[in-house]
Amino acid sequence: QVQLVESGGGLVQAGGSLRLSCAASGGFGSLNTMGWYRQGPGKQRELVADITSGGSTTYADSVKGRFTISRENAKKTVYLQMDNLKPEDTAVYYCKVVLTFNRAFWGQGTQVTVSS
Repeated sequence: QVQLVESGGGLVQAGGSLRLSCAASGGFGSLNTMGWYRQGPGKQRELVADITSGGSTTYADSVKGRFTISRENAKKTVYLQMDNLKPEDTAVYYCKVVLTFNRAFWGQGTQVTVSS
């Protein structure tokens, strides 16, 4: 199985930047697709970005051009670089990974707050 530990959240002013990290540990052969989700106040959880084991990426339209997802397989870590942050980006951000046989694992969540 996989345990995911997130870090890098915090309070930032509009226009600022943050980088989220998600480190994986546990018994598994390899990490497949990993994604970042977020849930704002009074909203449903939504996909922000994901990245395949081969490096192909997908972004929500609302973050395209501002956020960048990447991974370092040797460190078993996935990142989300967030630039030009907006107040509407305020949410709890969750890391998710899907292994073989459709096994999904979630991080504990990290709070991102963007002030206007």
